[in-house]
Amino acid sequence: MKINLTTTLKKITTKRTGSRKRAPQNRTLTLSRSDRKQLLPSLLTQLPTRRRRKPVTGIACGDYQDWVEYLPLGSVDLLMLDPPYNLTKSFGRLKFQARAERKYTEWLRDVIGRLVPLLKPTASIYICGDWRTSLSVMDVVNEIFQVRNRITWEREKGRGAKSNWKNSHEDIWFCTMSKNYTFHVEQVKHRRRVIAPYRNADGSPKDWDEGCDGNYRDTHPSNFWNDLSVPFWSMSENTDHPTQKPEKLVAKLLLASTNPGDYVLDPFGGSGTTAVVAAKLQRQCLSIDLNQDYCLWALKRLEMVKQDTSIQGYEEGVFWQRNSGK
Repeated sequence: MKINLTTTLKKITTKRTGSRKRAPQNRTLTLSRSDRKQLLPSLLTQLPTRRRRKPVTGIACGDYQDWVEYLPLGSVDLLMLDPPYNLTKSFGRLKFQARAERKYTEWLRDVIGRLVPLLKPTASIYICGDWRTSLSVMDVVNEIFQVRNRITWEREKGRGAKSNWKNSHEDIWFCTMSKNYTFHVEQVKHRRRVIAPYRNADGSPKDWDEGCDGNYRDTHPSNFWNDLSVPFWSMSENTDHPTQKPEKLVAKLLLASTNPGDYVLDPFGGSGTTAVVAAKLQRQCLSIDLNQDYCLWALKRLEMVKQDTSIQGYEEGVFWQRNSGK
């Protein structure tokens, strides 16, 4: 039975975000009428007439369940899955309703089950979730994939809770289809400032580098990430999407688990962060979302990539600590 996402997401009425007044320093992306007119022709809205043999790339507006019927089987190198968490939350004119854990697990199992035929035998899968959603993710991925790790990343955004601990972390489950998969550890090293710089007997740095702007050590990445900044108003990558992930986060996943030219699929593409990072790193990508505004934001961000391919916090081939000026 097809569980249509448009019935799962309840329709609500909201105003377009483009009408909000912004402070002069606010760099949050907006869409003008001329932007919409220019970008709409580039939006993928028409489903193919038959299943494609070659990857479909770009920004698609629609239900992922419709699109997966026409995408090439066994073509995806990396699946970036950031579904609605098991929370009641509005996404523009649509609202996802929280449900019993068993019901959410069933829904997630159906989502992943539809996507598996599109994956290569060597594919990697990353699935995002908060602590509650992770309970369902763990049940489902253990049935289908080989679970490699669970990354926990720190969000500095969020308000405190009066009767519980503040939720300031989220999870990313790292899975693969098989034992044969891509992982480039050298491409995702973390540059940390050295506080206590030990030296060898000859006075040379011991396991660290000495530079004019400080002392640093490039370390292997762990499964706890505290170097990310959730997009906010002064960042050019920021949009009004309620659950936007940082470009730096997605860059780590793509650099570790894909090669240039590989095909990335994001069936809950939101404001296009996966597609944007894929373009900056020379990967192919299809990003799908139901919300037309989100898709147009993604297209505008892709236009901006033509002028700026930088990723905040990623420079000189390494990821820098937060607030390092990189």
